[in-house]
Amino acid sequence: MNQPTPKASTPPGRARSPERDRTLRLLHQLAPLEGYNLTRLPGVRILRSDRPLARTPVLYDPGIVVVCQGSKRGFFRDQVYLYDEEHYLAVSVPVPFVMETDASPQRPLLAIYMHLDFRVASELMVQIDQLGGAAAEAPRSMMSSPMDAPMRMSVLRLLEALADPLEAAVLGPALVRELYLRVLTGPQGSAMRAALTMRGQFGKIGLALRRIHAAYAQPLDLRQLAGEAGMSVPAFHSHFKAITGMPPMQYVKSVRLHQARLLMVREGATASAAAFAVGYQSASQFNREFRRLFGLPPAGEARRLRQGFALPPAHAGAEFVSSH
Repeated sequence: MNQPTPKASTPPGRARSPERDRTLRLLHQLAPLEGYNLTRLPGVRILRSDRPLARTPVLYDPGIVVVCQGSKRGFFRDQVYLYDEEHYLAVSVPVPFVMETDASPQRPLLAIYMHLDFRVASELMVQIDQLGGAAAEAPRSMMSSPMDAPMRMSVLRLLEALADPLEAAVLGPALVRELYLRVLTGPQGSAMRAALTMRGQFGKIGLALRRIHAAYAQPLDLRQLAGEAGMSVPAFHSHFKAITGMPPMQYVKSVRLHQARLLMVREGATASAAAFAVGYQSASQFNREFRRLFGLPPAGEARRLRQGFALPPAHAGAEFVSSH
């Protein structure tokens, strides 16, 4: 389904351009705290990490991640997705995967996370298709693509605008749109556009994902989800696993556990309250499955995140649970 980008990284000691120096200065200014820093645009956040993070389960909602210093690796199915100074990551549907980060206090990871605005993306896709965009490829859930000079300059222009309140308000939305255009017409842009059109089997699974994220706390079963998608149970199971990397009911469990973790970190919920809020009837089952996924008991994992990672409120326009 997804083809990983060949592993490549910035050689140590590579000469830095004035544009790159300016980009990093702006990122340090915009991200004074470790974790996710809010910006003047609600769909754009700046991530800073001063320490390496070992492999940890994450759930990205649709969006774009541009790493300007340091590197991240995503492990999805049997593939490795590198997003670093030479590659950006684009996610079209929320897929759980495992992520690790290379960073240090001397060279922190600095990255831009952009929540995907489907309305803006749809408007651009119509224009691209009307003006003869590349032929559609098979849709992909997640893709790592090489950075190029136009993409780097678009990133720098966005950061410059974010550093100034007036420019952020007036120019920011257009600069976000410019970055979307770079992604949607980039090396894997046609695969991204195919995924976002939500046609065919990919589209049916996409609707099922929206249903799961909207109703994860309610009783959900495989037959119900398959029926709502208009598919037989075997076909639904097969296509769902091909797109998300896991069976449907395991995906539901993952969404519930990620949401419970967010409730404990953002709202201070107890483990038992979080378990009940996401649909668990048994606290012991919740504790067991939480530890199996995250490697720590609920209280320990929540404490780890609160102590070492700034996690802002959820994006107001988000349709999906995400934890990253």
